[in-house]
Amino acid sequence: MRRVLIGAAQGFYGDIIEPALDLAERSDVQYLCFDCLAELTLAILQKDRQRDPSLGYTKDVTTTARALLPYVQRKGIKLITNAGGLNPEGARREMIRVAQELGIKGLRIATAVGDDILDRLDELEAAGVDLSDRETGQPLAAIRDRLLFANAYLGARPIVEALRQGADVVITGRTTDTAQFLAPAIYELGWAPDDWDRLAQGLVLGHLMECSGQVTGGNFSGDWWNVPDLDRIGYPLAEVREDGSFVLTKAPGTGGRVSVDTVREQFLYEIHDPRTYVTPDAVADLTTVRIEQEGPERVLVTGARGRPAPPTLKAVMGYRNGFMGSGMVGFSWPKALSKARRAAEVIRKQLDRLGVQYEEYWVDYLGVNSLHGPAAPIPDEDQINEVFLRVSIRTRKREDAARLGRLFPPLVLNGPPGVAMMPFAAFTRELIGLWSTLIPRGLVEERVHVSVEEVA
Repeated sequence: MRRVLIGAAQGFYGDIIEPALDLAERSDVQYLCFDCLAELTLAILQKDRQRDPSLGYTKDVTTTARALLPYVQRKGIKLITNAGGLNPEGARREMIRVAQELGIKGLRIATAVGDDILDRLDELEAAGVDLSDRETGQPLAAIRDRLLFANAYLGARPIVEALRQGADVVITGRTTDTAQFLAPAIYELGWAPDDWDRLAQGLVLGHLMECSGQVTGGNFSGDWWNVPDLDRIGYPLAEVREDGSFVLTKAPGTGGRVSVDTVREQFLYEIHDPRTYVTPDAVADLTTVRIEQEGPERVLVTGARGRPAPPTLKAVMGYRNGFMGSGMVGFSWPKALSKARRAAEVIRKQLDRLGVQYEEYWVDYLGVNSLHGPAAPIPDEDQINEVFLRVSIRTRKREDAARLGRLFPPLVLNGPPGVAMMPFAAFTRELIGLWSTLIPRGLVEERVHVSVEEVA
């Protein structure tokens, strides 16, 4: 039975590169796949692009290229990444630059574009597409003049086409988290576009691998204290078989753990309706999946069932959504929490007296409830040794948001005693809101284009 070896190289923008190097050096991996994009990441990339139009891709693509292109040349490993973000062509130019710097020639670097629909919104609405927000029902007109980016989620097909054209590296923009991992299985194992059960297995593969070390013992809520060598955690390596079944393992000599428990914890991650896991490539039923320990550091996954792909693609848009001002200050024992609460009261009254127009106001007590909010029980206040007060506001104007931070330094002499942090942490930044909608897939996919460029 044919098989293909697919490794997870990155689970988010800014992830470490060492586990990918371990896979390249210590295993027979054929594909290293990077999932770099979250909705938050697109907002970060948009801010980069506002400062410099040549940016808009994840800047760690430079690190990736320097570390792994030698293995692409020497061992024939292929790289698949959605690091292109809002500017796949910019990412390709940077990867070509690094390849030339390293003296590597002949590599074929592909881009898949067409997910960017910002300039097509009027055309889509004229064609009868309802671009209202799926969560609020608001019409697009509510934010039309504040839009910054708009991208549809593409599936694995453009990546498969790039591989068919002989690409050694494939760079995309907005894709689903699963697409990078599903594509090499489709390409290498010859899965048909309507082979729904195998495609569903590939979606499970992508879902399990998308968060890199989260399936090999990282962020594990079981006996995490027994997971060995997290300082050298190994990222997952999948042995994918022609029938769609696959075994998850990791490179020899690396840390972490591959077990039924670590795998099934990631399996449940971000799942809403387990019978209807919707992607552009297929709809998977996850309730039939079996996860079994096959051997030490080897977990076998089988049994997914698939249904036809949906007629629409999800699109996410980012728009200017005001500004956030935030400040933070610490207080020490005794009665640290009482001091922080009194300081928050002082700051709010001062904001109101100054006439600052804010649309939202948050107060967090770091060390008490900043992670769990109202779900966190408050212990005996007198027993809390230290706490940091964080106050944040959302405003329409930057200057209003900036006024918050100026209220913190005077607390040293004018507020409760025991201020425990100088200098004060205060910042102002623009906020980007997110808007999601559905678009008939044919209207997007007709504009998707794959191109391959060879490094000279």
